[in-house]
Amino acid sequence: MELRHLRYFIAIAEERNFTRAAERLWVSQPGLSTQIRRLEAELGVRLFERHTRGVELTSAGRLFLERARSALAASDLASAVGHELGEGRLGSVRVGVSTGLRPPRTSAIFYRFFQLSPRVEVTVIEGRNRALLKDLEDGRLDVVLAPSLCASADLSRAFLGSEPWVVLTGAVHPLAGSSPLQACELVGSTILVPARRDDPGHERAVQDLLRDLDITASLVRSAPDPAVYEQLARGEGVLLSTSPQSLSAGICARRLEPRRAVPFSILWRDETPAPAVMEFVRVAQATTAAPPVHLGRLLAVA
Repeated sequence: MELRHLRYFIAIAEERNFTRAAERLWVSQPGLSTQIRRLEAELGVRLFERHTRGVELTSAGRLFLERARSALAASDLASAVGHELGEGRLGSVRVGVSTGLRPPRTSAIFYRFFQLSPRVEVTVIEGRNRALLKDLEDGRLDVVLAPSLCASADLSRAFLGSEPWVVLTGAVHPLAGSSPLQACELVGSTILVPARRDDPGHERAVQDLLRDLDITASLVRSAPDPAVYEQLARGEGVLLSTSPQSLSAGICARRLEPRRAVPFSILWRDETPAPAVMEFVRVAQATTAAPPVHLGRLLAVA
């Protein structure tokens, strides 16, 4: 028995006529009659009582109709699920997001993916880069959004764009303000570097930035997050980072000039990922490539 036999049977039962059922199914009427006779022979029961005006279901046919509809519905559901799985619209994705230097348009990526694939279960883990990459390599995460400098040769990657460096200060600090900050103003400053044993990439990126700008400053190991923001609020130094999603009370953010940016990538294991994972990668790339819609900015742009 094949699924087409069930479709043939259901069409005849609903039309009560072989000719109309054949027209509905786009098959020949003699061929349809032959298939139904074979189905009845396989089941060992008569499904229809034939008469001059058409056909009527037998008692066995009425029972089989109920079962056939259930079986066909289950088959259609399984086919739809398989199609959604293949297109990445069903399944699960475990995503790691760097909390030090934050990737661009993170919220927009998750929102767009939810719009396109609402039936995919998304788990988000925020953490430091080294811990996230370890979880990715060990299979506890499917993808990681992180600075490109964190990627290893064993991982596949796709570029997501860049985020500009900003200078975070307390409102009481001499460098506090809202307009862009010229890099030369950082000369001799105390720059706080959060104590992140699991994220050495942040400190290395800050050192590379200062070297690129030919800035001499004092790097001081700060308290870990979120205590570093208390140090900033007290004016004990400044913090070089990307734009945070929100600012604590008493903290100012100034864009750094000349503009320098941190490149970010989406990373995944170098193997054949599930379709839902690759769909998330595709959406992340498409979202960060599209022009952002600004409802407001943390940073004043001069």
